[in-house]
Amino acid sequence: MVDLTVNLNTFSFESGLDDNEKEIVFLRGRANGLAICGCAHAVFFCKLSHSLRCVCVENAKRHASGGNRDELTLRVGILGMGHIGKQLLTSLLDTTGIHPAQIKISTRRPESSVECSQREVECYFDNGRLAAWANVLFLCCLPSHLATVGADLRTHLPKHCLVYSFITAVPPKRLANLLGHSFILRPQYDFVTGETTEMWQSQYGIARALNDPIMIKASCPLEMSGGLSLDRKWVCGVLYSLLNICTSASMGSRDTLVLINNLFQLKASQCEEFTTQSYINSAHASSLSPDEPFPWINLIDVQVKETPLSLFISRSPNMPAAISVAYKSLVMPQKIQ
Repeated sequence: MVDLTVNLNTFSFESGLDDNEKEIVFLRGRANGLAICGCAHAVFFCKLSHSLRCVCVENAKRHASGGNRDELTLRVGILGMGHIGKQLLTSLLDTTGIHPAQIKISTRRPESSVECSQREVECYFDNGRLAAWANVLFLCCLPSHLATVGADLRTHLPKHCLVYSFITAVPPKRLANLLGHSFILRPQYDFVTGETTEMWQSQYGIARALNDPIMIKASCPLEMSGGLSLDRKWVCGVLYSLLNICTSASMGSRDTLVLINNLFQLKASQCEEFTTQSYINSAHASSLSPDEPFPWINLIDVQVKETPLSLFISRSPNMPAAISVAYKSLVMPQKIQ
């Protein structure tokens, strides 16, 4: 069926705006850009975590009875089914290959359960139950609901559950205090003065945007464009979270580094590879045996302080390109690469 309204200016969003309102239309692009980049980066993290956990499961099969294999399988919880929660769910189901049984939702909206059941995703209103089940928990609620949500989660969050917050108004330290939890990752986006946001004005949904090579390129974490930037400490947080996953699986430091270097194909890209000293200080690195797991890393400290890893990334000229290659290969569907 042909859409007769295409290219008719009188049917466009801007046609009804006065001159003062037209001056702030760029905010629409900013909001859309934040949603697209936020979901793309969440997809990237989930794919990295899923790949890493699959290898940890295989390692558990080879070296032990495998009693903790279920704990290593990626289990994604989404708390809140407003605009960003719905877009995140669609992005994960349509672009990651993660099975619907690996995702559960907690929401106050009864109508959301119908949408979720149609996609074979279990939905209920029990934040504590969701937290106890998930090993990656996305917070997609409003800041005004956070006090209640924090009370629900505080006694149910396992130590090894990573909380990924879309609540940008609440800094990591404040969130850690509310939840009594330090394994938290929160992306910090900023707007770049002078750069246009027009590329984010598209009307199609986020899942479709993640099939657009131009938008994927613009959202590359260390090389973002289109008027948005992402604090490089988010990349450090992602890399330290991968380290924590291996530590929770009792994987030795040597195997952990091999696995993470392989995930980012650093050897193939001729980029300087991660070493023990890339993650922890020299004194601690010298006393860590290859078969001993890395220490558990507090992600709150990683996101507010300089670390050996942030210094390593900043002085490695090829690292942004290597991260971008890994990002595109994981987020962008193979058919359009």
